[in-house]
Parts: sequence; C-alpha cells; structure tokens
Amino acid sequence: MHHQPWLATYRNNGIPAGINADAYPSVVHLMEAAMTRYADKPAFRAFGQTLSYADVDRQSGAFAAWLQNKLGVKKGDRIAVMAPNLLAFPIAMLGIVRAGAVQVNVNPLYTPRELEHQLNDSGSRIILIFNGSTPTLAEVVGKTGIQTVIMVAPGDGSGAVLPAPPVDARLTGSIAFADVLAEGAALRRSPVELQGDDLLFLQYTGGTTGLSKGACLSHRNLVANTEQFKAVMPDATRPGQEVIVTAIPLYHIFSLMVNLVPNPREFDGFIDTMKKARPSVFMGVNTLYAGLVAHPKSQEVDWSNLKLAGGGGSAVIGAVSDKWLAMTGTFIREGYGLSETSPILTFNPASVQQFSGTTGLPLPSTDIKLLDDDGNEVGLGESGEIVAKGPQVMSGYWEKPEANATAFTPDGYFRTGDIGVFTPEGFLKIVDRKKDMIIVSGFKVFPNEIEAVATACPGVMECACIGVPDEKTGEAVKLFIVKAQGATLSEAEVVAFCRKELTGYKVPKLVRFVDALPKSTVGKILRRELRDVK
Repeated sequence: MHHQPWLATYRNNGIPAGINADAYPSVVHLMEAAMTRYADKPAFRAFGQTLSYADVDRQSGAFAAWLQNKLGVKKGDRIAVMAPNLLAFPIAMLGIVRAGAVQVNVNPLYTPRELEHQLNDSGSRIILIFNGSTPTLAEVVGKTGIQTVIMVAPGDGSGAVLPAPPVDARLTGSIAFADVLAEGAALRRSPVELQGDDLLFLQYTGGTTGLSKGACLSHRNLVANTEQFKAVMPDATRPGQEVIVTAIPLYHIFSLMVNLVPNPREFDGFIDTMKKARPSVFMGVNTLYAGLVAHPKSQEVDWSNLKLAGGGGSAVIGAVSDKWLAMTGTFIREGYGLSETSPILTFNPASVQQFSGTTGLPLPSTDIKLLDDDGNEVGLGESGEIVAKGPQVMSGYWEKPEANATAFTPDGYFRTGDIGVFTPEGFLKIVDRKKDMIIVSGFKVFPNEIEAVATACPGVMECACIGVPDEKTGEAVKLFIVKAQGATLSEAEVVAFCRKELTGYKVPKLVRFVDALPKSTVGKILRRELRDVK
C-alpha cells in the first residue's frame, strides 16, 4: 500500500491537495502579466541601482528582438549565460525565453575544462558572459561551437557606469551587452508561441561520472513550482507586496525561482543592501545564515518586515535557526529539492510555527515514495530512498538516454539518491545520502569528479574523497591519497594541481597520505570506512 500521510495534514491546515500546473501557458506569460500589472514597481535592485518591471519588459524585449533579427535565434536554440548576480541577468533571461530559446545556466567560477564540457554538451552557439569570466572562455572557445560572445558589465541594464574587469584580449569580435540592447531597441520582436512542455532551462548538475548533466526544465515545471509554493505559503507570496532577498547565485535554480542580491560573501555590503531592502522574504543556505548571525552589523537591520526565512541547498542546523530567531523574530523554515525538481519538492508550510528539524511536507500535486534497495516501498517510520513525481520534476537529462533509464523508476518516479523518513504527519526528514555526494556551501560536489582530477596529478597512485563537517561551509572535501612508489608529493602540490582543474568549492580542503585505501572484495573503495580515518 502506498502511504501519503501528508494528505491528512493538508486537510487539517487548509492546504489544497493539488495545484493547476497550467495556470500560465509558459513562464513568459507569467512574467509578461507581472510586468504589465506592476510596471512602475521596482523589480530588481543591485549596486545602488533599481530596475522597474517596465525597464525589464522594455530591455528584455529589445534583447529578444536582437537575438531574432541579428543572430536568427529560433525556438529551442540554446544560449549559455555565465554571469554572477548582475542586473543584466534577469534582462538576459527574459530576453532569451521571449525569443523562444533555452537558457543554459553556467557557473561563472567554472574552470576551462568544466566550461568546455557544458558548452559542447548543450550545443550552445551563443554565450552571454561577465567580463571577469572571459579568460576562462578564451582558453577553450576554439574547441566549442560558440559563434557569438556577448560581454556583460556590472552596470549594464541600469545605465550606470560601474568599474568592470577588462575583457580578455584573445576574445576578438565580441559585442557589449549595452550595445546589443541599444541596437535591439530599434528592432521588431516576433512573438513566439510557447507551451508548457517547451524547454526553458538546461540546469547542469554534477554527475557521478565526473561530468555534469543538463536537467531539462520546462516552462510548465517552473510555473508549477511557483503555484505550489504559493499554495503552501500564501501570506508570503502576496502579489506586488513582497520584498524578496535571495542570497544565492542566479545561475542556481533555487535562486532563479525567487530573486536577486549581488554578492552575499561580501557581508558588509550585503547587510547594507538588507538595511535598505527591509525584506519580507529571505532565502538562503545554512552557511549564509550562520555567517549573518555571527556578524555584528546584522543587528542593525530592521527585521520587523520579515515573515519568511527559507532554507535549502543543505541541511539547516537547529542551533543556527535558534540564533536567527533570536535576532530576527523568525525561525528558518526548511525545504528540500534538487536541480532536477525546479527545485522545491517539500517545504514546511505556514501552519508550522517553529523550527521542525524536517524539510516539511511534499508540495501539493507532488507524490513521494520511500523505497528499499529492491525498489519496494518501506513502511511508515522506516527510511528509504526518496523518489518523487510531480509537475515540477524534469522530463530527463539533456541527450542522456542511459542516465535517464536509471534516473527514474519503472513507474516514472525520479530517484533523488537521498535517504529519508516520513513522520506520522507526513513531514520528510533527510537522514542520509545514498550517493556519496558532498555539499559545500549548498553546492553539490561528487567524489568521482574530484578523484578523476586528483588521480591525474603526477605522483598519485590512487585516491578517494569524502565530505567532512566544516564550520564555515557545512562540509569540506577531504582527499585520501596513496602515493606512487618513490613519489615525493606534498599536500600543497595536490591542492595546487586540483585548483587548476576544479571550481574553488570542489578543491580539497584536507589532503591525507595513506598507505592503502579500504576496499571491498571486488576492489571497490569503501568511502564510508574512510570517515573513521583521522
């Protein structure tokens, strides 16, 4: 028998069992309705500049027209965006989707190796890239299908002239985003017929093979997840009234679902932004909350507007929520999801009035089962792999039929790879990860990728990596190495080698040299046993 204990909790708290996943035919319809209705209201703020909904409407329309008329962009074309949180980001995103194209979100911290893979895998011919990331692109652009490079500077879209890093001189023939918008303003945009099943984003997520895979997220996926969130948090999603601060990069699907802040790592500037914003909704990861409660300036923020603090990306620690509650009067309301699920699967609804230690209830129209290793549903109160079905779940990975065959159960549920248990009321608690994935500051790190890179380091015979607790980042990467015979290899040399090939958060923080790695009878490295090795 399939258990759905959350349905009774829905009924007791006035939560609908389902939502209309087709409330809007596409994200474009949703956004155009908002831009018309709230034209004069502020949509995004960053670097002391503000864009109204009318500004975003006008400039994204100009970008879409330019893409159509100058580059011949057609429905379904993939366009890469490699930028931090800038005002240009939402303009570019809406321009891309209004042209009917698919946005490929690229982490601006990627190394050349990672970038080359993502551009080639997605088949992107156009890239919109922050000036500061151009050296990475210059290394590999000749090995990709990129034909057009559009440069983005911090002030683009706002008219402000702000300091910007230089563009790598090797990228000849590129065009500035400001010039694109100026040219596009004089061109005519052709409306594109979009439907729910049309592709919106390729959201790349780490792969157990060491190469990332593009989760295919449709317009319907994102519309559904928006409606689902509104259903469980109606008081925090009042149209035209909320001030939402999301201190997460926009290239990450969690943040794309919500809103914008420039660089949360620069705490002083970030807190100044918060003082002006007086947010009603705040979204972040545990490490950010921990940093904020420890920062003396956070006491200067007027938190009286705050009614929802949401946490996701990695487990929220109870002690951090307690400190946040003491400072702001609001506890951290935890949720759970993945890139593949647009992203939210479960959330603690409005009826929950204190930190629960769970990730909440499945969202309306979401079904979750917990399975044992044989694929059978476990009993209530027992742990099993979390598998999910719902209108927010991706259709599959981009051009990866083999991966898709294993990513879903025979009856169409997505395998998360996480282990969970349900409370009697239907609240989901994450107890472990089936995959050996490491979460560093909310970002996924897959051991296989780290091991593949580290093994290529001269002097390394074999290696294995695990995640270990870390006060700052939640988890850190710890690498165990067996040296090749006669090799003289230092910890610093390994780290330096990895840094050339891996994004910063993936680089091992701890390196330990050992005589041998624990293995099973068939030679498989037993990572779990390494957790006891000091």
